Amino acid sequence: MGVIVKDSNRQHKFLSILFVVAIPVFLITLNVTWVVNDLRFYENGFRNNNISLTTGIGEEDLSVVAQGIRGYFNSFDEPLSIRTKIFGNERELFNSREIIHMRDVKHLIWGVYILGSVAAIYITGNIAVGFLILGPGYGSILCNLTIRGAIATIGFVAVIGITALLGFEDLFRIFHQISFRNDFWILNPSTDFLLMMFPQKFWFDTTLFLGAIIMGEATVLGGAASVTIFGIRSKRRI
Repeated sequence: MGVIVKDSNRQHKFLSILFVVAIPVFLITLNVTWVVNDLRFYENGFRNNNISLTTGIGEEDLSVVAQGIRGYFNSFDEPLSIRTKIFGNERELFNSREIIHMRDVKHLIWGVYILGSVAAIYITGNIAVGFLILGPGYGSILCNLTIRGAIATIGFVAVIGITALLGFEDLFRIFHQISFRNDFWILNPSTDFLLMMFPQKFWFDTTLFLGAIIMGEATVLGGAASVTIFGIRSKRRI
């Protein structure tokens, strides 16, 4: 009997840890998904980094290119093929090396989609099963787990943010070395339009922006859970 209870406690602890981990995973993947699919984000990034001047591609054409990239990420179409006007001459935008890298980026983005979906399903399922088995008593447990998940999110994002501020170039390189099994991500910023359109400053700004949004969401989530658990405890005292 003691072994069964011990195994049950271990299982409960493991599922609780998974829930806490699922919260930062869900918040991060949710916001990355939003950025990947928000055309305005591309356009603002292009405008803020003077990409039209750097590439010779008009702002309207850059918007069309962004739509093409977004469509490619959300399709099964291969290979990526985008034609646009560069200094008035229409041509294929990306070379073979850039096209291969974009295929790898697409696979990475699909991984983000899948990971986010799994996290969302687990969180929803855990909550449903928790209330089904424990009833209203699960509310306090849920709030505690949510607070821990929010703290974990804030801590993780803060570490990434501080690392980015101290040395974004190193962080950017390490990310690519971990995420990709080849070196097609190593491109020439003077000749490859993928780097001209998405320079390191674009990704630095994006990282800080995402970090601020995610930390804000985690703070609101943790705060709501704290207020809720305070209300639950206050009712119990009455």
